[in-house]
Amino acid sequence: MPWVYLVLAGFLEIIWAFAMKQSHGFTRVFPTLVMAVAMMGSFGLLALAMRHLPLGTAYMTWTGIGAVGAFIVGVTLLSEPVSLLRIVAALLIVSGLILMKYAS
Repeated sequence: MPWVYLVLAGFLEIIWAFAMKQSHGFTRVFPTLVMAVAMMGSFGLLALAMRHLPLGTAYMTWTGIGAVGAFIVGVTLLSEPVSLLRIVAALLIVSGLILMKYAS
C-alpha cells in the first residue's frame, strides 16, 4: 500500500504544479485553490508512504513522478518545447525511479 500512496502523491504533485502555472502567480482563485488542495493531498500521501518506505526512495520517487509528469504536461498541454535532450533527461529520471524501486 505504501507504493500506491506514493504514486498517488506523485500524481497530485503533477496536478498542483500545473495548477500553480495556471494560477498566474496566485492571481486566479480556482487554480490557486486546486493547487493548495492537491499540494496538501500530495504531502499527506507522501507522509503515509514514508511510514514504510525509506526516505531517499520515497522522496526520489515522489519528485521523479512530479518532474517527469510536469514535463509531459508541459509538452502536451502547454506546447512547451521538446527536444531529444529533454526526452533523454526524462527517460534517465524514469530509469532512476525503476532502479530505486527494485533496490528498495
